[in-house]
Amino acid sequence: MTQKDILEEHCFYCFDVLLAHLENKMLPKATFDDSSYPLFVTWHSKWHGQRELRGCIGNFNPMHLRKGLQQYALTSALQDRRFTPIGLPEVPFLDCAVSLLTHFEKAADYLDWEIGIHGIWIEFSLRDDDDDDDAGNIKFTKAMTTATYLPEVMAEQGWTKEEAIDSLLRKGGYRRHITEAKRQSIVLTRYQSQKITRTYADYRTHYALDA
Repeated sequence: MTQKDILEEHCFYCFDVLLAHLENKMLPKATFDDSSYPLFVTWHSKWHGQRELRGCIGNFNPMHLRKGLQQYALTSALQDRRFTPIGLPEVPFLDCAVSLLTHFEKAADYLDWEIGIHGIWIEFSLRDDDDDDDAGNIKFTKAMTTATYLPEVMAEQGWTKEEAIDSLLRKGGYRRHITEAKRQSIVLTRYQSQKITRTYADYRTHYALDA
C-alpha cells in the first residue's frame, strides 16, 4: 500500500454515511477506488470543548472500502459500547480518521514491535495456569480473547511497551494481577497503517457547502 491509497475522500464519505443516517437521506455515491483493506474508523469530538474520543471500531479482515466505510462509519459512531451514540447536533464538532491496515507480522514476543510504527493485536487467555486443580484438570473452560491498539495510540498516551501491553490486557477483559508470565503467554501480531483525519469543517469546505 502506498500513501496515495489513503484519501481524504475516505473521511468525507464517512461524514456522508453518518449524515445520511441521522438525517434519513439518500447516501451520495462514492467516487473513490473500491479496493479491499482491513480498516478502522475513528471519531473524535470537541462538543464539550476538549477533543475526546467518541468511537473507534474496525475489522482486521479485508473489506471493499465502500462497504467497509459504510459499515464502520456507523458502527463506530453509534455502537461503540464505551460511548453514547453520536447525534446530529454533535456532527459539526466531529473529526473523522480512517486507518487502512497493512504489513501484518507475527511477533517473536510481546516486546517485538516499535512504538510509533506498529499497531499491536494480542490474543490471550482469560484463565491462568494456576486455574488447574492438583490433578491438572482445568477448573473452567479456557476463554481466549483479543484486543488491539492502532499505531498512534501508544505514542499519544506516552506509554512504554509494557504499559501498552498491560492496558491491552485490561481492555480485553483480564482483571487479575498482571505478571511477566502472563505477558509472555501473549500471542502478538504487529501491523502498520496509513491514516488520514479530516474535520467536519474540512468536509463542508471540500463540498463548498458554505458557498
